[in-house]
Amino acid sequence: MEFLVEIVTELPPDMPETARAALLARERERGAALRDAGTLRRIWRLPGRLANVGIWSVPDADALHEALTSLPVQPYARITVTALAGHPLDSTPAAGDDTA
Repeated sequence: MEFLVEIVTELPPDMPETARAALLARERERGAALRDAGTLRRIWRLPGRLANVGIWSVPDADALHEALTSLPVQPYARITVTALAGHPLDSTPAAGDDTA
């Protein structure tokens, strides 16, 4: 299944810079692991804020929940999830489509 996921991160303003830098480094590392595993298919930064939108591909909603709660910034994030369905105008095979 594919999901459109928007993540808006709001770190506490009084978070020490060293803690902020360490948290964001762990987040980049976890994001890279999710990308390498094929879970995070595409990601875009939303300019001007600590936010992104991405296409996530997982077997089901439980797997998505597991992946999202594994993010180090999750306690500071507002996450919006939209399930995606194929469209007849899209010629790109969906994740898990064995016809390609």
